[in-house]
Amino acid sequence: MKKSTTLVFLFSLFFFTSFSQSKENKVVPAFKKGEWLKFRMSYSNFLNAGYSTIEVKETKNKGKEAYHIIGKGKSTGLISLFFKVKDNYQTFMYKESLKPYRFIRRINEGGYTKNKEIIFDYDKNEATVKNYKHNTVKKYPISSNIQDMLSALYFLRNQQVHLLKIGEEIELKMFFDQEINTFKLRFIGKEIIKTKFGKIKSLKFKPIVQKGRVFKEQESVTVWISDDNNKIPLRIKASLAVGSLRADLDAFKGLANPFNIIFNN
Repeated sequence: MKKSTTLVFLFSLFFFTSFSQSKENKVVPAFKKGEWLKFRMSYSNFLNAGYSTIEVKETKNKGKEAYHIIGKGKSTGLISLFFKVKDNYQTFMYKESLKPYRFIRRINEGGYTKNKEIIFDYDKNEATVKNYKHNTVKKYPISSNIQDMLSALYFLRNQQVHLLKIGEEIELKMFFDQEINTFKLRFIGKEIIKTKFGKIKSLKFKPIVQKGRVFKEQESVTVWISDDNNKIPLRIKASLAVGSLRADLDAFKGLANPFNIIFNN
């Protein structure tokens, strides 16, 4: 349950910000300062498991414009009685390149805790990992195109996903738990789904995950994002070794573009 909560929360943050392109090939910002999204998490489609939120802020580093993205997750209801979750993920990434320069991960999942900070140095191509729980500092070699757990999601959204053909994949290198991992995303197709806000056109993807004790298969996670200039996540489903987890968009504000709802409920 520890890793499943972290991974599903990660996927629930997957499409919170992006850039897309118009027919004239002009860059259309898909997010802006002040954007805030909230997701409702449920277990096996009926048991309320908690909520996750993400917020976009602005900052600067070494004179460069940057984003400060804050993602939080918290268990509620019956789930929290026997498995409390309180997660905090933060990434600081340059606006121009969408490359991270600082990443924070503070989690408490049923007593399983992590408190880490990563500093990315692209001049030396190394990542400094500060583990506050164990009071250690270690350095690891990285490439110049590396991403962290949260910035990876935004970088992927910066790709021209609307041009993908069914079955095509995009991938990137992600620094996670002191290792460099390859993250892949496969385009499944387009679908109109019903949400609490109305029916919405969506793009459907499957992140390729590691098969094991958490997920049943490599393609156990499915993600739907809005097929508009916002490209916000609408729904995430994950089949676990025991049961399933689901995240649905529950509230939003500060969108950069009109939310393309076909017709209201």
